[in-house]
Amino acid sequence: MKNKILTTISTLMLFIPWTILPLRSFAWALESPVAEIMISCYAVFMIFSGVFTVFSYVKGKVQNNLMKICLIINILYAVGGIAALGMMLLPKLS
Repeated sequence: MKNKILTTISTLMLFIPWTILPLRSFAWALESPVAEIMISCYAVFMIFSGVFTVFSYVKGKVQNNLMKICLIINILYAVGGIAALGMMLLPKLS
């Protein structure tokens, strides 16, 4: 039962980052403070998704085929989230 719940959560986390695309079609989502906050929130969620999936795979021992696919994709999302946060924070630190 634990395996199915963790696999379902990790699978749902694959689709949530794509919800930024319809949101970015609105004019208010392209303005400076809203856009930065939205991208930051999505980046943090993507990093959390990657950490959650790795933790579920390693510590929870949920190692089915769907979880392996979720693991690869969520790790890629986490790397993308780290890159997005880095691109936003580095210019402010200089």
